Amino acid sequence: GKRKRLNTSVLYDSDESEDSDILVRKVFAKRHCIMDEDESSEEQQPDKTCATENVSTNRKQKVFAKLKELATQRATQRSCSSENCEDSDDEAEVEPLCHLSLTPTEGSETDSDSMKDFIVEEEDDDDDNTEHIKSEKQQQQKELNTSNSELLAYYIPRFSRCDHYVHFKRIVKAFLINAIDDTFLSSLYDGTRQKQYAQDMLLSLHYLDDRFIQPRLENLISRSRWKDRYKERVDCYPDVRIILKNPKNVSCQACELNRYCKFNVLLSGKLYNSRTLEADDFMSDDKQVLKVGMVCANRTRVYHNLKHFKYKLYVDCSSITKLDGVKDEPVKDTVERLFSQLEDSGWIQKRYDDLEDYMNDADSFQEEK
Repeated sequence: GKRKRLNTSVLYDSDESEDSDILVRKVFAKRHCIMDEDESSEEQQPDKTCATENVSTNRKQKVFAKLKELATQRATQRSCSSENCEDSDDEAEVEPLCHLSLTPTEGSETDSDSMKDFIVEEEDDDDDNTEHIKSEKQQQQKELNTSNSELLAYYIPRFSRCDHYVHFKRIVKAFLINAIDDTFLSSLYDGTRQKQYAQDMLLSLHYLDDRFIQPRLENLISRSRWKDRYKERVDCYPDVRIILKNPKNVSCQACELNRYCKFNVLLSGKLYNSRTLEADDFMSDDKQVLKVGMVCANRTRVYHNLKHFKYKLYVDCSSITKLDGVKDEPVKDTVERLFSQLEDSGWIQKRYDDLEDYMNDADSFQEEK
């Protein structure tokens, strides 16, 4: 390789004076560490090469050691599995194959047999734990159901075991009794009557109000745009007539929105107590005529039928007792006789079917758009 020369030069003067006539000789300064790039690369390259070779050698040694250890283990396993073989040459032929990796399907039968015991025990333990957890959950669910049924039976006797139609028949009988003795319903609600039949009737009355009627009325109101004033009017008047008139683009008196109102809602009747069903004669001839749209008219019909069903049923029972010509008979006997007649004629079933129709109408009523 070519050797590089330094561009810098050093001048040595034999005399320090500037005016000296002695010739000055130009001498290049010697440097002790001048090396060619090729030489330096040649000197440094072996070091890097040696380091790389050392690393690769160490890796190879480690890999070889691991492979050797693995081969030893495989050879031991294969030799153990072939102890019962008669030909020793077969063992020698199998040992070199230990350097190959075995798949799970190629493993020896002794390995699977030796692990089978542990696997079976673990599966048994898991099954036992699972069955134990299931039994605990079933026991807890059974206790919860038992406690719920006990609470239901304690606070509401025979509530869940009574059919809806049985509740309805009790209500009809209570209305027949109150039609003859007008203090019966009030004595039920104030707790005066404590006999079992009276408690059953009170339970059925609450069932009719709280389970059949009131939830559906609240649903109809919550999904409507009725104003409170209109709702109060519908609640107070037990009689309603919805009459079709010529449509007019005016404000609906139910929701106060501009609609093509073609229905007149005529409200009338006496105000009554929702529990004792006793009518109030104050302003008995009062009437209200309201102009409403089609949706509000249909909602009024469904709402009113369900709201005043109990009162209408009581009015019908009162009319039946008034038409009865038998006198000087105990109240119990009269009620039993009239009740049997109504049941045999299908009158009670007909009124129960009307109630179901009203409830279905309320459940299927669509929201206003």
